[in-house]
Amino acid sequence: MKAIITLSAATALITLAGAQTLSIKGSDTLGAKLVPQLAEAFKAAGNKGVKFEIAAEGSSTAFPALANGTAHIGMSSRKIKDDERTFCRTKGVYIKEHPVCHDMICVIVNKNSPLTALTKAQVAKIFTGQIKDWSEIGGTPGQISIYTRNTSSGTYKDWQKLAMGGRDYPSSSLKMAGNEQIAQEVAKNKNGIGYVGLAYAKTSGTKTLVIDGVQPVAQYAKKYAYARLCYLYAPDKPSAEADAFMKFVESPAGQDIVSKVGFIPAKDL
Repeated sequence: MKAIITLSAATALITLAGAQTLSIKGSDTLGAKLVPQLAEAFKAAGNKGVKFEIAAEGSSTAFPALANGTAHIGMSSRKIKDDERTFCRTKGVYIKEHPVCHDMICVIVNKNSPLTALTKAQVAKIFTGQIKDWSEIGGTPGQISIYTRNTSSGTYKDWQKLAMGGRDYPSSSLKMAGNEQIAQEVAKNKNGIGYVGLAYAKTSGTKTLVIDGVQPVAQYAKKYAYARLCYLYAPDKPSAEADAFMKFVESPAGQDIVSKVGFIPAKDL
């Protein structure tokens, strides 16, 4: 599902000459909540004439958009791959990485599940299809329904690496467009399980599970099994609007919004 948010600026404290629409594409984890709120705060800081187009369709969409010039900034919940960086270079675009925040990928189940915790080994077996019924791990009998992100998502690939040892998802897993969609489906399905970013972990009808004895809360991010950095990417010579926005994101004011939305500021770990 395509998510595009258009925001227009009002009065000015800081004037950016020749301001145009600032196109930001990529990660749903960043683009569904965090970046729109950062954009609103950037406007409120008085950046005259800046408009935002935010397309949150998955981290993998960020780099082709940067390469072909249809995005000024790319959002990614994972590091850029070597082949993506190389592809951008073939188009004359030299990418610079900007860490934005830390995230924790939380395992969620339906609020009525009797389970409160899993081990990393159990998580791996569930998401690779080796454990198929909740009764195998002390839950209420019922076939496990696995909800994942789609293949363009950085979270989809991060989860494979962090939780599944690089193995494949089972064919029965259900691919969702974003974090919110996963949470909504798990909330409706008593046998559902999925993973979402920390900012989406308190969706009504779901609950998070403790993993190997560690709760998925910010204070335990260093110990939590499925923690990661998230990034903005831009050309090494960004537009004035892109440069100003990224500096705002990295500023104390921007990082305060990172915390309020539910992520962990980049410098806190």
